[in-house]
Amino acid sequence: MMKKKSVPASKPFLILFLCQIISALDVPLDLSQPPTITHQSPKDYIVDPRENIVIQCEAKGKPPPSFSWTRNGTHFDIDKDEQVTMKPNSGTLVINIMNGGKAEAYEGVYQCTARNERGAAISNNIVIRPSRSPLWTKEKLEPNQVREGDSLVLHCRPPVGLPPPIIFWMDNAFQRLPQSERVSQGLNGDLYFSNVQPEDTREDYICYARFNHTQTIQQKQPISVKVFSMDSLNDTIAANLSDTDIYGAKPVTERQPVLLTPTGSTSTKVELRGNVLLLECIAAGLPTPVIRWIKEGGELPANRTFFENFKKTLKIIDVSEADSGNYKCIARNTLGSVHHVISVTVKAAPYWITAPRNLVLSPGEDGTLICRANGNPKPSISWLANGVPIAIAPEDPSRKVDGDTIIFSHVQERSSAVYQCNASNEYGYLLANAFVNVLAEPPRILTPANKLYQVIADSPALLDCAYFGSPKPEIEWFKGVKGSILRGNEYVFHDNGTLEIPVAQKDSSGTYTCVARNELGKIQNEVHLEIKDPTMIIKQPEYKVVQRYGQVSFECIIKHDSTLLPTVIWLKDNHELPDDERFLVGKDNLTIMNVTDKDDGTYTCIVNTTLDSVSASAVLTVVARPNPPFDLELTGQLERSIELSWIPGDENNSPITHFIIEYEDGLHEPGVWHYQTEVPGTQTTVQLKLSPYVNYSFRVIAVNQIGRSQPSEPSEQYLTKSASPDENPANVQGIGSEPDNLVITWESLKGFQSNGPGLQYKVSWRQKDVDDEWTSVIVANVSKYIVSGTPTFVPYEIKVQALNDLGYAPEPSEVIGHSGEDLPMVAPGNVQVHVINSTLAKVHWDPVPLKTVRGHLQGYKVYYWKVQSLSRRSRRHVEKKILTFRGNKTFGMLPGLEPYSSYKLNVRVVNGKGEGPASPDKVFKTPEGVPSSPSFLKITNPTLDSLTLEWGSPTHPNGVLTSYILKFQPINNTHELGPLVEIRIPANESSLILKNLNYSTRYKFYFNAQTSVGSGSQITEEAVTIMDEVQPLYPRIRNVTTAAAETYANISWEYEGPEHANFYVEYGVAGSKEDWKKEIVNGSRSFFVLKGLTPGTTYKVRVGAEGLSGFRSSEDVFETGPAMASRQVDIATQGWFIGLMCAVALLILILLIVCFIRRNKGGKYPVKEKEDAHADPEIQPMKEDDGTFGEYSDAEDHKPLKKGSRTPSDRTVKKEDSDDSLVDYGEGVNGQFNEDGSFIGQYSGKKEKEPAEGNESSEAPSPVNAMNSFV
Repeated sequence: MMKKKSVPASKPFLILFLCQIISALDVPLDLSQPPTITHQSPKDYIVDPRENIVIQCEAKGKPPPSFSWTRNGTHFDIDKDEQVTMKPNSGTLVINIMNGGKAEAYEGVYQCTARNERGAAISNNIVIRPSRSPLWTKEKLEPNQVREGDSLVLHCRPPVGLPPPIIFWMDNAFQRLPQSERVSQGLNGDLYFSNVQPEDTREDYICYARFNHTQTIQQKQPISVKVFSMDSLNDTIAANLSDTDIYGAKPVTERQPVLLTPTGSTSTKVELRGNVLLLECIAAGLPTPVIRWIKEGGELPANRTFFENFKKTLKIIDVSEADSGNYKCIARNTLGSVHHVISVTVKAAPYWITAPRNLVLSPGEDGTLICRANGNPKPSISWLANGVPIAIAPEDPSRKVDGDTIIFSHVQERSSAVYQCNASNEYGYLLANAFVNVLAEPPRILTPANKLYQVIADSPALLDCAYFGSPKPEIEWFKGVKGSILRGNEYVFHDNGTLEIPVAQKDSSGTYTCVARNELGKIQNEVHLEIKDPTMIIKQPEYKVVQRYGQVSFECIIKHDSTLLPTVIWLKDNHELPDDERFLVGKDNLTIMNVTDKDDGTYTCIVNTTLDSVSASAVLTVVARPNPPFDLELTGQLERSIELSWIPGDENNSPITHFIIEYEDGLHEPGVWHYQTEVPGTQTTVQLKLSPYVNYSFRVIAVNQIGRSQPSEPSEQYLTKSASPDENPANVQGIGSEPDNLVITWESLKGFQSNGPGLQYKVSWRQKDVDDEWTSVIVANVSKYIVSGTPTFVPYEIKVQALNDLGYAPEPSEVIGHSGEDLPMVAPGNVQVHVINSTLAKVHWDPVPLKTVRGHLQGYKVYYWKVQSLSRRSRRHVEKKILTFRGNKTFGMLPGLEPYSSYKLNVRVVNGKGEGPASPDKVFKTPEGVPSSPSFLKITNPTLDSLTLEWGSPTHPNGVLTSYILKFQPINNTHELGPLVEIRIPANESSLILKNLNYSTRYKFYFNAQTSVGSGSQITEEAVTIMDEVQPLYPRIRNVTTAAAETYANISWEYEGPEHANFYVEYGVAGSKEDWKKEIVNGSRSFFVLKGLTPGTTYKVRVGAEGLSGFRSSEDVFETGPAMASRQVDIATQGWFIGLMCAVALLILILLIVCFIRRNKGGKYPVKEKEDAHADPEIQPMKEDDGTFGEYSDAEDHKPLKKGSRTPSDRTVKKEDSDDSLVDYGEGVNGQFNEDGSFIGQYSGKKEKEPAEGNESSEAPSPVNAMNSFV
């Protein structure tokens, strides 16, 4: 026989489960067995007298039992009562009341007996009582007249019903009467007033009794209560009182507590074990007493104690004998206290310790029936056999009664019977049936064969082997078909045959065999066990805070056994989600759209499979702006202060950080709210400072982290008294608008600053540093006053004082102002110029006497202009430039001068009125500088051993040219440079034929001009000698030219080679080792604008063609202009300039008309034959979106280029030097660069014409180009 392992005490849930299995083991119904009661009506059975009475009694047995009934201890012959029937195959009685029977006629004690050949089982005594809901007895209710402050009890006295009714008080409108610590309902249904108040006066105190069993409500007659006091005693009440009563009436006075219920100082209470203990104390007194409960000599039981009815009722649930003792209630108010002690005794109706259980024995076996119960007082135990007291039952030699135990020895089949145990005391009884069934049966296994058990890993596995046999079989378990018997600590064997694997693992899976054997036979059964992976939530929902009307998602990502199908359920506060389309349940998430306050709560994700369940929860907090404060109240009204209090609105889950108080001045600015102050969020009152003569209203705004609430409703208005002004106008100034006046201005006081009606200003002034009296004038509520007839630019002392009908403001402070300015009288003297270099000069002057300035000295202006270029000896229109030097400076720098030029300048002093006279013109000259690069370099007529070079003189020679320097060197196929050859060319030459060159060789040329100062910027170009006399078309990019401004540069070039080449421009800072930056040119244009350059920086640039590996132009170098200071030009208002602009506009119009006519003719002008031979792509008309025309000028190659023409026919662009920076030297210059690099603004005056070599432009005329062509 296998060893049975006891169940560990640490698993009470498992013990309970197994006990349920064991108690459910039964004799199979195909075997003979005594009757067993399976269902019966309750002992105390209250029935509805309007419905049929059904008394249940169901039993099982083999053979099926028959049923009989007793009523009030005697046999109840149901056949003689046509109203009573018994259900077929059942002992349940149905008494027909609805067809004429009366429930009262069937009151009594009923007992059912179920009997077959092996014994008889009996039911409990079932007491049948019909429910009753009697009407209230009629009574005359006198009105209750009671003095304010006295106690009052309104008695309900409901009719005695079965079961007792539920009592509540309402008024005529069927509204429950409000209850509080002062007014409350007692356990007996009476309404208690600790003290009455005038608001208790009413005529409709109505007590209702609700009988739940019959679903009826009975109503008592309304009770009238009239509360009176001596002050309100009317004649009618006085007539009902005696003189003594009236004389003895006193005002309302406070009273110490007195108990209304229970009475006296002590009382007793008996309660049964397991019931609810209710103790009550209600006290009268003024002020209303507060109740407190204690248990003498002990503590009130934790987790089972509750206080109800405003702590007037002590409730202890599931009482036991340990709850017996003395309970004290204490009623206390400010005048004293009173107490009452209730002695509680807990009795107990019988309860089971060990109830008798069915006993199955084989012939010759022994056994016992045990019946043990407890109670207070201790119950008596009696035995019955087949419903008959065992003392008078037929004798059975195999049984012996020993108190609460029956002992059976060597039983035989005739020993089969049903035994009843009755345990009873004065508070009740217990009755239990247990049979003894003597059988001889071989083993049988009741668990279905091949049953499959599925268990989660690491959980207990319980494999059933329900069996029956007599004698009781022995059970053994095996694993596998031929496995050995299971033993060891890893298994637990239960008496009911169940095999327990406490911690099932994956290797626990398999087939298990249960074998049952006794002396009559042997049987076995196989079951199967599968171990599944546990379900887990690998991504749990997390705590979320979301603003109202926002969106929030909770994740619930799970992992589960692949053979289990999980279902995911979301709950809100342990209930189903609201039926709302805003809740979107996804595969692994819950999304709530447009969140509202009611969505606040705990959300739980529950994952269920057929084997396990897991859950995870997260809290959602919905936050929002706070609700507006309310109930604003003004208290403590004083002339200059008031106290404001309010009640905060709901903070909506985000604490209020502070309150903002605003006010409205209904007298001066109705409807306009101003900020007053703010206080912390924990404060609900504030002392506010007030101004006189303001009709205040206040409102409060609550602020939390989400935002501001709506403003509260305005408070009541509060008008403060008038007073003289507290302050004077601010920002008082005195500034003359004319040489002979003084304009005094100030900021007027706001309405609430006036402090009273009749606001005016007293304006006072006197000349400073002169012994004069104050001159004063009172003006209306304005903000300016003009004093006339003053000396020019004289300091004045000024003050402005406010006043109203009640008086003056405090004495104002004085400010210093000045009368009006006039133009300066004298020019600066001793003007000297020091030329620093070819582009920079320094000018000095002596300051003018301050008295002659006649105003606030603002600075000096230097006017300077170029008279002529010393290299060309040609004059041009004078363009004056202006530099302003702030303050009392006596020198300044003149930047941006042109080398080798003659200049003039003068200096003028400036005040707030304008400029003074100019100093005599000062002439100075700038020395020579290095020239700019040649305007172009063109290489033509390539032969086997020669190339022809043509060039244009520098745009800015900056001196007398002494020569040109030409350097060239060959370039091999790997772009390596050969030896460098240098040639000096006279300055009067413009072309050169290089001979004795290598055939089919590429050469790189470097060309620059020289003055006596040095060499200028060089221009580079590449060319190739031909292989034979047929001139091939070599792709090349030449004549790369730049025109630079401060932050950008215009790059243009000429291209010879295959059509549809895609160009790019590479550039970088000259001398830098950084990589070249690359810009792609849009389309096949031959120009590009580099933007984002740094002012005053030297750059290198080259142009290349995409797809022609390594093919790019020679490098060119340019320098961006310096950051320019603002300049001023004084020609915009001169007549000659306006006339010149009109002429220019007319010429532009004529030129546009001519170009338009020529273009519409569609003709082209012939170009030179050598251009045809070279198949120059530039002879093809350009696209209209390139912004140029396709025609060429019919001018010869060496025709001089008109001034202002930007692009010759060979696509070269003249390089122009930019001026030095003005920022470091002066102020007030208003110049800027156009995108084409030209300097505009107040420098845009007409300039002197300068000759330049080159062809005419082939660009389409534009207003800018046309203007440049004629200026």
